[in-house]
Amino acid sequence: MQITKYNAKENKTLEDVLEFHVAFEKIHPFQEGNGRVGRLIMFKECLKYNIVPFIIEDNLKLFYYRGLKEWHKEKGFLADTCLTAQDRYKKYLDYFRIGYEE
Repeated sequence: MQITKYNAKENKTLEDVLEFHVAFEKIHPFQEGNGRVGRLIMFKECLKYNIVPFIIEDNLKLFYYRGLKEWHKEKGFLADTCLTAQDRYKKYLDYFRIGYEE
């Protein structure tokens, strides 16, 4: 997804953010650290568009990598991994009584 196409969308969904993330990961020039930078941008974009953010923890990394690799064939792998991470993040929000939109 081109940045102009992404920016042209007024209301972004989780799928839009994920699609942009996949595109970013493919063009990001650094061998080391590109995943961290990309996931940080994805976290920020989720906050910006009132999407519950998430953190890809170590036990989800292999599923995350598979999801990136297979995105253009099967979007569900990455989406499901991120939704799982999002559910975990919601538990923290609930614990600290921080509201969020479903």
